[in-house]
Amino acid sequence: MDGAIFVGKGEREQNLALRYANRHGLIAGATGTGKTVTLQILAEGFSKAGVPVFAADIKGDLSGLAEPGEAKPFLLERASKIGLADYAFQPSPVVFWDLFGEAGHPIRTSVTEIGPVLLSHLLELNDVQEGVMNIAFKVADEFEGENGEKGLPLLDLKDLRAMLAFLSEHADDFAAHYGNVSKASVAAIQRALLVLENQGADKFLGEPALALSDFMRTDPYGRGQINILAADKLSESPRLYATFLLWLLSELFEELPEVGDPEKPKLVFFFDEAHLLFNDAPKPLLEKVTQVVRLIRSKGVGVFFVTQNPQDIPDMVGSQLGNRVQHALRAFTPKEQRAVAVAAETFRANPAFKTEDVITELAVGEALTSFLGEKGVPGIVERTLIRPPASRIGPVTPEERQRVLRASPLLGRYDQAVDRDSAFERLRDRAAKTAEAPAAPAAKAPAAKPASPAEAPAASSGGGIFDMIFGSTGRRQSVGEAFTKSVVRTVGSTLGREIIRGVLGGILKSK
Repeated sequence: MDGAIFVGKGEREQNLALRYANRHGLIAGATGTGKTVTLQILAEGFSKAGVPVFAADIKGDLSGLAEPGEAKPFLLERASKIGLADYAFQPSPVVFWDLFGEAGHPIRTSVTEIGPVLLSHLLELNDVQEGVMNIAFKVADEFEGENGEKGLPLLDLKDLRAMLAFLSEHADDFAAHYGNVSKASVAAIQRALLVLENQGADKFLGEPALALSDFMRTDPYGRGQINILAADKLSESPRLYATFLLWLLSELFEELPEVGDPEKPKLVFFFDEAHLLFNDAPKPLLEKVTQVVRLIRSKGVGVFFVTQNPQDIPDMVGSQLGNRVQHALRAFTPKEQRAVAVAAETFRANPAFKTEDVITELAVGEALTSFLGEKGVPGIVERTLIRPPASRIGPVTPEERQRVLRASPLLGRYDQAVDRDSAFERLRDRAAKTAEAPAAPAAKAPAAKPASPAEAPAASSGGGIFDMIFGSTGRRQSVGEAFTKSVVRTVGSTLGREIIRGVLGGILKSK
């Protein structure tokens, strides 16, 4: 079928129409029922249609997309059953990514682009601490140096720590304009940042920042690039995983133009272990996630959530998911039986069988499917045998992964971290100059604006949070024209920096 991905066959062929792929979807089922293979064949189908794909790989199995499959008897038998005459084995164009830079190209963004609200959620700050975080970002935006330079770029965790230390040391100067800044609140935030760093967030927050266009590439044959995020280690830090996914969605929403309902999506996301995105999320955040998922459709982006139980997805998000693949669920306890009943109710009934009964009878590789059809109407649920993949079922070896990385079109673009002049260096140099200057009475900062470097009280040269931050770390070097884009994005006007933090953060400020 032209303009569609062949998913499998039951009483009739089941196809996912490309024009409705941006209406989002759900792949659900118990462990070991075939969810990963379903995700795999959909990723292959989108890639073949020229649509780039992003998939979070929790268990490592999706890496097999980079290698051709093997002619195993059960695959050939399944292909024969569903009439897949042209079944052949081939790899897909894969690029590996990893927030920690160990199993793929690193993904980085700046503290500024994450923004204070999403960062506060990541750190699990209370309302008072979140207020202090917002003040720190505001002061960094409005800071004016001795030589007229504006702003303190917040690029990595060292920059943010330095900014918080500066805010704590000069809290009295900012109190009249922004309110009290408690040293206890700053200390609590600093401790939370230490925990975050121990989880590896320091590798995510920095430069060079990811260019989203590098997710949206095609190979010389017109196949969409499949971006696989190694998320096995990342999933051990659920808040970091969830924050990364939310940031990615918000950045796409901000940067991509409106396209309405295109003939095929511009990009498709698969979020494995989707419950990690929603666990313990406050209601205002869920409302904004729902809003972004709904609105990003008009940007031509499809989002597919992959999880064990459909109830892992909040109702306000689940109602946005038009394409559904339900693998088997177990129903041994009353709670599990209720979950099966709820899952059955999400499908358009088929008079040929009782959906609730079939969900517990499905074999491995079978699923109940319902895809949007003519005019976006959900199709009648069908019991479907999922087609076998063309690529390998199972993970690649470490040697195969390294071979794919060496052949990557993005080799060398993100692999080396860049540490340029930013808030850490500027505040450290300011503290050093103040300590060397002759003692003089400190001028009080105007109430209407933060203190300038010339007006602020002298920082102590021994002891205190500020001196601990600026120990003996060496000065970092500028990176030149190769990173002009990062400079502009981070050191531009106050308005520009606030906009670039992302639509999600901007929306959440009003909660």
